[in-house]
Amino acid sequence: MKSITIQGTKRESVGKKSTKALRDAELVPCVVYGGEAPLNFSAEERAFKGLVYTPEAHTVSIELDGKTIPAVLQDIQFHPITDKILHADFYQLSDDKPVVMEVPVRITGRSKGVVAGGVLRQSFRKLKVKAIPANLPDEIVVDVTPLRIGNKLYVGGIKTEGYSFVHPDNAVVVAVKMSRNAMKGGAVVEDDEDEEGATEEGAAPAAEEATAE
Repeated sequence: MKSITIQGTKRESVGKKSTKALRDAELVPCVVYGGEAPLNFSAEERAFKGLVYTPEAHTVSIELDGKTIPAVLQDIQFHPITDKILHADFYQLSDDKPVVMEVPVRITGRSKGVVAGGVLRQSFRKLKVKAIPANLPDEIVVDVTPLRIGNKLYVGGIKTEGYSFVHPDNAVVVAVKMSRNAMKGGAVVEDDEDEEGATEEGAAPAAEEATAE
């Protein structure tokens, strides 16, 4: 997984007055957990551009007092009006300690249901995964080609290697819905049934599931 570097300055004071002064100077108050004790530091807001304003997932190298701390972003708070970053929480990485982070979902293929006039609905743009740092994936690739109208792809139907999802198995990642283009004269236009017929949307997850290779 790609990593970005954030230059930090250790915070000696963590009170409200100090925090306000940092924000006025366009600095972000931050905390990194997971070590012997929480470390409070600040960083320039512009340093977060490649971490926050991107669809890609990254780990972080925090450079603080001559040391480099590998970490992942755990939480970030924005101002409700200006969208300025108010605070960021990081978690320190250890080679043998699992960590949870969000990873983007990338859709591949063109589903049979879409070819027949259906509409693909994506419920998750990112999925939370749990793994040791070496096994964190850059992205979750989902092939929707087998999905017909009425089919859904569940979290439990996505193959994983070295990591697990922090979501219920029956959480829907993508689904193919009926659309007006799939109707002619009030009748449903079925997609080519060269395999088993399309599953009705109300069926049990096991029957509807399509597996991403």
